[in-house]
Amino acid sequence: MTNTAKPNSPSASRTLLLRDGLNEALHQEMARDERVFCIGVGIAERGGSYKVTDGLLAEFGPQRCIDTPIAEASIVGAAVGAAITGMRPVVEVLFVDFTLLTMDQVVNQAAKYRLMSGGARSVPMVLRTQGGVGDGVAAQHSQSLEGLFYHIPGLKLVMPSTPRDARGLLLSAIRDDDPVIFLEHKALYMTEGPVPVDEEVIPFGVADIKRSGRDCTLIAWSNMIPRSLTAAEELASTHGIDVEVIDPRTLVPLDRQTILESVCRTEHVVIVQEAVRRGGVAADIASIIQADA
Repeated sequence: MTNTAKPNSPSASRTLLLRDGLNEALHQEMARDERVFCIGVGIAERGGSYKVTDGLLAEFGPQRCIDTPIAEASIVGAAVGAAITGMRPVVEVLFVDFTLLTMDQVVNQAAKYRLMSGGARSVPMVLRTQGGVGDGVAAQHSQSLEGLFYHIPGLKLVMPSTPRDARGLLLSAIRDDDPVIFLEHKALYMTEGPVPVDEEVIPFGVADIKRSGRDCTLIAWSNMIPRSLTAAEELASTHGIDVEVIDPRTLVPLDRQTILESVCRTEHVVIVQEAVRRGGVAADIASIIQADA
């Protein structure tokens, strides 16, 4: 870790890996609220395949950091039930591809419960998983499936791109009273960035302008943000094109206002997603821009 400001400064921060920002958020929330617990395959003794849950077992014990058999449907079903009774589970499913085994629990139960109870009941559950290409882990471990969850009413969908966003958004997700799909990218866990020393809860539905520009609006999320920023710098240095890069951070809820204001100002837009183009989030954002801008 590298200190980038004096400890007593309100802007004091450290350089953390994205996985360590997530780990810090889990530690903070489990210490703050005894209803929060983590459950998943290999998350306790091994600390998770990406070490996001490292140290939780030692600090909070096996009742709050729970290793399970490889049974995704049962794990998520248990979490949904626990959330309905007032707990705040954080489930880890190793690959987003494996969440297809949990669709009944997530789509037909968790997402519908508040609506079916007339707003009287809720499912405060976070489903952490990771997606995207990389690491040579083959076709069943490399998909970008955010479009599936984006389509379902009742779910919130978070896709951070920086350590600061990852920590702040996970704090919000755990405190949220609705089911949250928290999609991390496997290629971002070891990326570094500044994270405030003090607690910073990043609200849902607030996009972040990662780079200001005047000529074109580029909208991206997750691992497409660092690639887009690299492209923006190259365009500026070689072609004099000034690109604004917007990271929605949460796809549901989506910060339409920031997107539309930028597009109306630059009058040009490019949307970048890693997922399959057909039926994707980018197509929906394009339709929003077409209708409202």
